[in-house]
Amino acid sequence: MPTYIVFTKESTQAQDELDIYQSEVGETFKGHPVKILAAYGPQQVLEGDAPEGVVIVEFPSTETARAWYDSPAYQEVAQHRFKGAKYRAVLVEGV
Repeated sequence: MPTYIVFTKESTQAQDELDIYQSEVGETFKGHPVKILAAYGPQQVLEGDAPEGVVIVEFPSTETARAWYDSPAYQEVAQHRFKGAKYRAVLVEGV
């Protein structure tokens, strides 16, 4: 069953850290079956507060999504995201 990770950037704290994250995160996808569905595109907010940005990535299963997210390569790069901004990250299974 397809599984999605939805990242919403709530607020930027340190753009230089986000720049490092954005320049390195692509390498962490190598060897993982991932499809980027949306990445900081235009938004139309229907309810609630608008996030600064949204990224949606698709994996074939929860196991493959967790394998990428929990991988040492991603967790090392993610430290820059944690320092650079407040995000929400949600893993959701498709139907």
